Amino acid sequence: MRKLLRAGWIILAALSCIELAGCATTSGGRASPDDPLEPLNRSVLDVNTALDNAVIRPVAEFYRDVLPPYVRDRIRSMIDNLTEPRIFANDLLQGRINAAGITFARFAINSTFGLAGMFDVAREHELPQQSGDFGETLYAWGFDEGPYLMLLFFGPSNLRDTFGLGVDLFTTPPGVFLSGNSGFWIGVGVGTVGGMDLRSRNIETLDQIVASSLDYYAHLKSIAQQHRRAQLRHVREPAQEPAELVDPGQPDAVPPAPEPPAPEPAAPEPAAPEPPK
Repeated sequence: MRKLLRAGWIILAALSCIELAGCATTSGGRASPDDPLEPLNRSVLDVNTALDNAVIRPVAEFYRDVLPPYVRDRIRSMIDNLTEPRIFANDLLQGRINAAGITFARFAINSTFGLAGMFDVAREHELPQQSGDFGETLYAWGFDEGPYLMLLFFGPSNLRDTFGLGVDLFTTPPGVFLSGNSGFWIGVGVGTVGGMDLRSRNIETLDQIVASSLDYYAHLKSIAQQHRRAQLRHVREPAQEPAELVDPGQPDAVPPAPEPPAPEPAAPEPAAPEPPK
């Protein structure tokens, strides 16, 4: 386990160092304070876009065309189920005991009654999937996000989440439970299928982002940062406000004002006399 964790940190730290080294050789004329590596990040995005157009998107389209939605949903559900142990561990590290309990129950139910996670039976019992990755844990521990990074293959990130990703890659089953090259390649295979499935579900969404962007890099960065901050909001959520706001200057108990008496019903008018026959 320690070797896997160390390997994850080394790989992602190397990616960060490449970004930092590249910054020294690029012009910082258009870099913003939260994005000092913008020139290099734009270059990485260009590489990612070229790879996506040449390989990733065609494979994702083929995957979506060949497999019916029912099969793709079963694959997605199984992959999501494999992330539950990692989510459980991070929920505990963040002190989110309720979320950890839900995640444990989800994994137990879906792994058995859900046939190894093919079916999300737990959601039907009002046990929704929780979030939990090591980047979230570092956030909960008070680490700043650091500079914005565009990672090769993985896309938008930041320095904190890059280190978190390194840990997540090597602590997500099934590869973490297998030793040697077999565990590594099985983990790579599961991650590749998961990434391809995710790309297939966002083909039209990404097309819309590209079509509506005057600056694709800036637009994608804004969307990614807002999405990540929304994910992090629940990690250190402030206490819930009371349902009704109470004025602290009011006494603890104020007797209700007496209701006005209901008006008495008016006396009925006398009936008109009948005319003589």
